[in-house]
Amino acid sequence: MSAIERVRRLVRPSRVLISAVLGLSVAGIALAADTQNPEDQVRALLKTRLPKTPISAVDCGKIAGLCEITAGSNLFYVDSGARYLVIGRIYDMQTRQDITAARLLEMNPDMLVGAAARANAAASGGEPEAGAELASAPPPVRAEKTTLPAKPRMLSLADLPRDGAIVWGNPAGQTVTVFTDFRCGYCRALTGVLKEMNVRVVERPISVLGSRDLADRVYCSRNREAALHAAYAGETLKAPGSCDTSGLDANEAFAHRHGLNGTPVIVRSDGAVLEGYRPRAFLENWLKDARS
Repeated sequence: MSAIERVRRLVRPSRVLISAVLGLSVAGIALAADTQNPEDQVRALLKTRLPKTPISAVDCGKIAGLCEITAGSNLFYVDSGARYLVIGRIYDMQTRQDITAARLLEMNPDMLVGAAARANAAASGGEPEAGAELASAPPPVRAEKTTLPAKPRMLSLADLPRDGAIVWGNPAGQTVTVFTDFRCGYCRALTGVLKEMNVRVVERPISVLGSRDLADRVYCSRNREAALHAAYAGETLKAPGSCDTSGLDANEAFAHRHGLNGTPVIVRSDGAVLEGYRPRAFLENWLKDARS
């Protein structure tokens, strides 16, 4: 056997080995692609499709079929293939929760989205911060910094009847009146803040998000305070017996007369008004300014 033939025989196994190694490499790459988690896949796709948008977080496990995208203080949604972009609010119709509002409060506990009416509507107006590629689309839902009005709006509660109010909190604490909706995510967040402030809360439910049926259940419950917190927690309330709900009618009529089209609306003892959620530190300072 010639020297050339011997070399050829030695090379053949090497070719087989190389082929095997290449095959394993390709399989490994495919396996890595298959096992890449959805968040990483979406992040990679967004890096290509929205190169000027700094992505802070991607969560594909919260809402079936959608991935929640956080870009700084902005929030929007895409499908799992990052082909379709959704800008607006996501509501859970089973639990009656505003998922977007809850997430914004989690992201920015010291922030809120505009006034109450705007907080419960689709986002509109303003310039997006998520990059030039989103400039032609409606802006992502984002938070605006809380500011104290220079001249607070005043509102007299004198023509409201005693009925229609659910009083809870510290009986000896400073009184604050709030107009709320049990299906409003910001109202739920505000309730949590007021519970920590040791104040006396006079809560007057109004139906902005179609919650009158729930307000009736809470108001007619034996323990209204317990039912109120259960309603905000999304718990199913047992059907109570019938009761006089004319006080709730009065709340609705009062809200209509005074243009209270959103919730929450917070009224201080001297009649000063705030619309929308506020964090604890802000409310404590605001309540200190009440005129005697």
